[in-house]
Amino acid sequence: MKESTVSSSNPIAPSELIITEEGRIYHINLKDSDIADDVIVVGDQERVKQVSKHFSTIEVKISKREFITHTGFYKGHRITVLSTGIGTDNIDIAINELDAAVNIDFTTRKPKEQKRKLNIIRIGTSGSLQEDIPVDSFVVSSYGLGFDGLLGFYKTYFEDDELALKKAFVEQIKWPNQANTPYFTKGNSKLINKIGQEMHKGITATANGFYGPQGRSLRLATAVPNLNEQLNSFSFNKHRITNFEMETSALYGLSSLLGHNACTTCAIIANRFKKEYSKDYKKTVDQLIEVVLERIIA
Repeated sequence: MKESTVSSSNPIAPSELIITEEGRIYHINLKDSDIADDVIVVGDQERVKQVSKHFSTIEVKISKREFITHTGFYKGHRITVLSTGIGTDNIDIAINELDAAVNIDFTTRKPKEQKRKLNIIRIGTSGSLQEDIPVDSFVVSSYGLGFDGLLGFYKTYFEDDELALKKAFVEQIKWPNQANTPYFTKGNSKLINKIGQEMHKGITATANGFYGPQGRSLRLATAVPNLNEQLNSFSFNKHRITNFEMETSALYGLSSLLGHNACTTCAIIANRFKKEYSKDYKKTVDQLIEVVLERIIA
């Protein structure tokens, strides 16, 4: 996806860009100086301190709603870790406001001339959609497959490979008419190659829910009873769908549109085909955190 931002000389209205009395962006409660160039995003609030416990010093600790931020130093390298909560709707807030905090002058309410480019790395948990990707392994996402519909509200410019994947997907998968149109977004290849060395690599399906949109049925019938089997069998130009989670399509799409680099890594805590669940997923997440931190500073 190509960068796509608004160019205007007019100040952004207070109703659109909400700034607190302390000079911070409304939801995530941050300003430019609070944010490092390398940002780790996690869904779980508790995972912020699971990352920052590795820092030698923490200079920023800010929390508001589900958004908790710690900025500090890991082996001399400044890193921010931010909790986003679950889902693409929260990613919409987090990524737009991260960009606003670093690239909009809150005094003039205008975009800055010199833009900061953030490296945004998601550390998440996920379920495997392939039998050969075991519980307690790691996956790095080459693309996000969005079920959420979020990018339909933005002016987007999909690239040829993203459009080709979408075409192949709708040809191979029996998609329900009432559901959102699926789309594909590409992560930053340089960041993916740096962070995702030796990890399983593939397309991450991004669901807009945990139950029906991920093929789970408790008391409600799903529109596509064999959704996971169809996703498991999808193949196009050696690309396959490796795992299910709830944030990557929006993270990749919005980051790209705003000119930032994004990469998702996930600890596999369940295998949907082997019906297995991790016996100690927190240990696996700890291991992934350590790997990501070391690769950020490499």
